[in-house]
Amino acid sequence: MTARILTVFLFSLFLANTGFAQKKVAADTTKKSPILVDYSDVLEYITEGDETFQKLKGNVELRQDSVYMYTDTAVIVNQRDLIAQGNVIIQQSDSLNVFSDSLNYNADRRIADLYYNVVLVNKDQQLFTDSLKYDLNTKVAKYTTGALLTNDTTQLRSRRGEYFVKTSEAFFKDSVTIVNPDFELKADTLAFNTETQVATFLGPTIINQNGARIYCEAGFYDARKKIAEFRQNAQYVKEAEGQIAVGDIIRYDGEKKITTLTGDAVFIDEEKTAKGDVIRYFEDTEVVMLDGNASYQDDKQFIVSDTIRYDSKKENFATVGRSRISDPPQILEANKVDYDSDLGLGIAVGDVVWQDTSAELTIICETAEYNRKTDFLKAVGGRNDRPLLITKVEDDSLFMTADTLFAMRDTFALNEWNRDTLRADTVAADTFRMLLAYEDVRIFKSNLQAVCDSLTYSDADSIFNFYKNPIIWSDTSQFIADTVNIELANGEIDRIFLKKNALMLNSPDEFFFNQIKGKQILVQFDSSEVSTMRVEGNAEAVYYATDEEDAYIGVNKTACSAMLVQFGGNEVETITFYQNPTGKLEPMRQADHEGLKLPGFRWEIKRRPDDIDALFEERVVESPPLAAPPEEVPGAEDTLPKGEDLKPDKPGIKIKNKTKIGKDK
Repeated sequence: MTARILTVFLFSLFLANTGFAQKKVAADTTKKSPILVDYSDVLEYITEGDETFQKLKGNVELRQDSVYMYTDTAVIVNQRDLIAQGNVIIQQSDSLNVFSDSLNYNADRRIADLYYNVVLVNKDQQLFTDSLKYDLNTKVAKYTTGALLTNDTTQLRSRRGEYFVKTSEAFFKDSVTIVNPDFELKADTLAFNTETQVATFLGPTIINQNGARIYCEAGFYDARKKIAEFRQNAQYVKEAEGQIAVGDIIRYDGEKKITTLTGDAVFIDEEKTAKGDVIRYFEDTEVVMLDGNASYQDDKQFIVSDTIRYDSKKENFATVGRSRISDPPQILEANKVDYDSDLGLGIAVGDVVWQDTSAELTIICETAEYNRKTDFLKAVGGRNDRPLLITKVEDDSLFMTADTLFAMRDTFALNEWNRDTLRADTVAADTFRMLLAYEDVRIFKSNLQAVCDSLTYSDADSIFNFYKNPIIWSDTSQFIADTVNIELANGEIDRIFLKKNALMLNSPDEFFFNQIKGKQILVQFDSSEVSTMRVEGNAEAVYYATDEEDAYIGVNKTACSAMLVQFGGNEVETITFYQNPTGKLEPMRQADHEGLKLPGFRWEIKRRPDDIDALFEERVVESPPLAAPPEEVPGAEDTLPKGEDLKPDKPGIKIKNKTKIGKDK
């Protein structure tokens, strides 16, 4: 009897320390099955009033329905409450096993509290912790003292968490870390599915992968498919390569190695910045695709378009949609642009507008080929298949069209003679803009119009060169020659040089024509008005004299070696003839006006562009001259001369009669 009392006392003391002593199990109509003993090396069964105690020792095997439990020692109270110590194992279904050093378990609530060296094993997943509460009804495990979850090659740690065995999902809180061969993650709150290996970010999260750091506050990462989506303040940083990316959403495909940024997306690669509604970066090819409100900027240019494709490795780009490329001082706009940096060549297509702001130059066309390295542009197509050039001359716009336009820059050096080395040293270098137009060139300016077959211009000397049947119109005057040069000074027309077979026609009424002809003619301007006209070589003049009331009084035809015409107020004030001039003044009624037309005469008023629209009209066929021009004289000048080059060396007859040439009534 004494031994029995001692045993009961020891069991009572043991139960008091574990929280079960002197507690009656409340009446419960939902009582679950009792805890049954399948085996134990030693069993003591004790009763105390309404309570029963079972003490088991050695290879203890217990079960409740389909749940099996194993331990070294156990105490069962009323077949409901279990205390187990030493090598505790809980088996639920074929896939779940829980290991620990000790266990408290209630059969009705079916909740197990496990302590020390706890390991929960579910298929390939293992959860390690020192304290775990496991609900066998819901199959949910909770911990608050820190845990490690392993799944294949992935390890996850946190201070608090819940693990759902049924769905293989886990929620982690406080100092969450994931270590995977492909990435490392730190977060405040995280959900993780051990079956699909998908981590869902529920708070601030940082991921380190391939030398890059990613921050977000929401999103997911699929470790198996290597797909990630980052939301809320999403940021991507790869410091070693100077890369930064931000967007409303950052999506990463590890298999394809594609990063996609959506919504106010920005991608920075060292000195390069890309923006767009959507940005896709391809790691293998280093290609960036920008869609929607796209822009790209580097240290040389700024590109804006609907869509931009940029190859970071080759520095090539292509645009689709209305595009603007700013490469100061040049600006290019087009519907589509392709650029190859290896070749330095680009092609712009669709409503192309090219500007050189430093030269106040604009070209509008359908297609343009350009070279950034050499600053070369070729323009074709446009309105009626003709490109248009616009520039400033005399604070006025000059418009020019042709079948093809070229613009380019070149560099020339300024040299100075060095007496010590007896050679020319380069002391400075500068660049200059050159223009070339050919096939059916037409020019319109408010006070000047022109046509020719081809044209060149260089701002190094500010000279327009007109070739092959050039015709220049100003007010009521028309200028014709084999070639024509127009020289600018301070942005204004300074001189017009007509070379070989030069002919100037003037007619206020297009019925009677004043004419001046020679091998070459130099027209000098002063404040945008003609000041002098020098004619040299077989000079001829036909001019109609008028009185003060602008009535014709006669016509004079004079031939000489050279002549000098001086103007005042755009009127002829004096004409000086040199070297044996011959001529006479005939009354208007006696003169053969048709016969007075000089060889090469042709009045091309139909070809004169009288407005901008005329630059794009169908080409007017050139009228043949009334008489063939004289043969070209050998040794004629091919370069624009200075004024004194045409000054006659012997004076002739001087006429002062206020003859009006070029006066527009």
